[in-house]
Amino acid sequence: MASIRTWHTYLGILIAPSVLFFALTGALQLFSLHEAHGAYHPLPVIEKLASVHKDQVYALGHHEEPPPAPAAGAQPADDAHPPAPAEHEDEPAIGTPLLKWFFLVVALGLATSTVLGLYMGLTHIRHKRTGWWLLAIGVVVPLVLGILT
Repeated sequence: MASIRTWHTYLGILIAPSVLFFALTGALQLFSLHEAHGAYHPLPVIEKLASVHKDQVYALGHHEEPPPAPAAGAQPADDAHPPAPAEHEDEPAIGTPLLKWFFLVVALGLATSTVLGLYMGLTHIRHKRTGWWLLAIGVVVPLVLGILT
């Protein structure tokens, strides 16, 4: 049993940085904080980190440009008429925002649990140097692979 506990600790230390990354970037995506909407524009780093989370590429997303206005006096084509706006948008059921808030609590709980586990793993193992090397590998390897993409 001690061997399984040791391997569990080593594996947890190695993947902890990625678990933290996915928990925190996923929490931002729950409320679309990684996308521009209305007057809100996310910080470029948030948008890029969300791109890594979703598409494994550190890049800004592609923004759709509004269609150009027709020239003065130009006749629009028959099929160029935009659809009539809906009288009222369908609002999400009450369960949708509640589910988003629940998943936010889960993401924050996962991040907190990971940080606590990392602390326990690094302070309660016999071979502390091995733990620190695994943590460094868990941070550096995804960064290097991200740069190579």
